[in-house]
Amino acid sequence: MLDIKRIRNNPEEINELIKRRNPDLSIDRALALDERRRELLKEYEAKKAHQNKTSKKIPELKKAGEDIKDILAEMKKLSLEIKEMEVQVKEVEEQIEEELLSIPNTPNPSIPVGQSEDDNKEIRKWEKPRKFDFQPKAHWDIGEELDILDFERASKITGSRFSMFKGQGARLERALISYMLDTQTLKNNFKEVSPPFMVNRTSMTGTGQLPKFEEDVFKIPQKDFYLIPTAEVPLTNIYRDEILDADQLPEYLTAYTPCFRSEAGSAGRDTRGLIRNHQFDKVEMVMLSKPEDSYKLLEILTSFAENILQELKIPYRVLELCTGDTGFSSAKTYDLEVWMPSYDDYVEISSCSNFEDYQARRANLRYRNQEGKVEYMHTLNGSGLAVGRTFAAILENYQNEDGTVNIPQVLRPYMGGLEKITL
Repeated sequence: MLDIKRIRNNPEEINELIKRRNPDLSIDRALALDERRRELLKEYEAKKAHQNKTSKKIPELKKAGEDIKDILAEMKKLSLEIKEMEVQVKEVEEQIEEELLSIPNTPNPSIPVGQSEDDNKEIRKWEKPRKFDFQPKAHWDIGEELDILDFERASKITGSRFSMFKGQGARLERALISYMLDTQTLKNNFKEVSPPFMVNRTSMTGTGQLPKFEEDVFKIPQKDFYLIPTAEVPLTNIYRDEILDADQLPEYLTAYTPCFRSEAGSAGRDTRGLIRNHQFDKVEMVMLSKPEDSYKLLEILTSFAENILQELKIPYRVLELCTGDTGFSSAKTYDLEVWMPSYDDYVEISSCSNFEDYQARRANLRYRNQEGKVEYMHTLNGSGLAVGRTFAAILENYQNEDGTVNIPQVLRPYMGGLEKITL
């Protein structure tokens, strides 16, 4: 969340940045609540000071034999007023907290100003899309014809927007997970974590999924637990309410997990195939950073995701998201999009974001700097990569006219040397 002191001291700047996301957004209510809290505290402290001063005089007055009945009555009334004010202050502080949780992060001033994905800025492309000398098929058709994907039976088992990998398809999915984890741990020096796939409300609030996006997640009501929408949630919350030493940063964390999303509001979009499912696999990268290092690390994080696509030899492009398309908690985001022949377009496969101290304030993630002062760290994360979408991109970009699919060279050791998926 944003720092209320920052809002109070720089209201025009914060308001202008917030409105770059959405002209309808405002910090006015947060400012009004903050002013109300300060007024209440001023009145509370005055009453408390009067109570303390008078209380110290009472023993002297009693010793002098003076009648203190009126003073005691006044103190009783004042005590009730102070208790009532404590309740009012707590209520206003809760309202401030609720309001701050609803305000998105301020976008980095350098990112493009815009209202939709149409305003995103293309930074670079890698390789040109393959030109086929036959009519390429969509990954859902390829997968079903090779009997490595089964959407119909997955739908029977659970419902729509679920998928099932079979045979060499299941093996390819597992190969991708192992390859991505090995790349992050053995090459990029991430620490692998196998976290819980369910988290509590505090964890979801810490990374910004709650309260705003509650309709987008799957809840376990008996326990007030949530199925994770991404491994970002458990990884970022590992050090919640802790203070790390400066020499522990940056911390690189990675995890493979299934991810669960209700996809509320996406009816009719990508209804076929692996692009937009309720359950999908992903290898996530999380970085915990000193503030001064976070934007350098964002470039490194993005390069880690790009390197996987380069080793898989799948054409892609990198976009810098505009203010209106940047995620709620992010200050700056790069999207990686792979070329998908069935779409005749690029499709998102990874988002790499710097949240600055926004998540750290929500999750109370702190470190002690070299001078011994406790500060909020910066958090970053990115997909390295979304497994199902990578699987789909391989089927479409590596397909052959006879319906078979070549295995990318880098994955063959994970497939027992298999070079091609055939029926």
